[in-house]
Amino acid sequence: MALQTAIINVMEKAAKKAGIKLARDFGEVENLQVSRKGPADFVSHADIKAEKTLVEELQAARPTFGFVLEEGKDIPPQDNVNSVWIIDPLDGTTNFLHGIPHFAISIALEQGGEIIAGVVYNPITDELFWAEKGRGAYLNNRRLTVSARKNMNDCVLATGIPFHGKPNHDTFITNLETIMGEVAGVRRFGAAALDLAYVAAGRFDGFWEEGLESWDIAAGILLVREARGMVTEFDGRVKMMQTGQILATNASIHGSLTRLLSTARKSHKEKQK
Repeated sequence: MALQTAIINVMEKAAKKAGIKLARDFGEVENLQVSRKGPADFVSHADIKAEKTLVEELQAARPTFGFVLEEGKDIPPQDNVNSVWIIDPLDGTTNFLHGIPHFAISIALEQGGEIIAGVVYNPITDELFWAEKGRGAYLNNRRLTVSARKNMNDCVLATGIPFHGKPNHDTFITNLETIMGEVAGVRRFGAAALDLAYVAAGRFDGFWEEGLESWDIAAGILLVREARGMVTEFDGRVKMMQTGQILATNASIHGSLTRLLSTARKSHKEKQK
């Protein structure tokens, strides 16, 4: 059994308290008041309430830590190592609002510009994925490692499809056309935090997407790395938190996917001429 540290216990308590309310609201999803935040990008009262609960719980436990928030205003840290919580209170909002039970709360802790702890929690399945730098990744109390598949044609990958109002539809189609003929399958589940957690758990062999925000991927990056996977941008650089572009895999297929995405990029440029 994995022994959780104090910081993971704090994160778990906050995630599960917010998760209880999300699960309750999910049961009454048809009655939720929903407002548009942008094209096909919805925000619900459940989303805002979950973030409020997370902030209250985490502030009570660590009052000097700052926050990077999806819905609310960021709060600067007041400690000497710049400790910041990076929070997505409801990753998979569209799934939630359509009654699809695949969404999660994501909490990451960044200190000195480095992610040192992360939690991704699905309140419907009660699956808590968590990781701490140097201590491994876990699903509840079970140690996680990425998959061992080496042949691309045996692999199942996940991705995110840009929706209405988002750019790069044509780039995505080229990437998909280049990759899908090389693998056993491609899935689109609609919650990047869970996609990354599933890579860490070996359920997916890899995941790629761009146009993401730091709160979508912060916890997931650490989960994959601590499960002995690889996380970079499409071209191998590691500014994912700044660029919002991510490629996460088991170590065996990372090079192959990097090359395929490079081929897709060249193909797209040719089509543009």
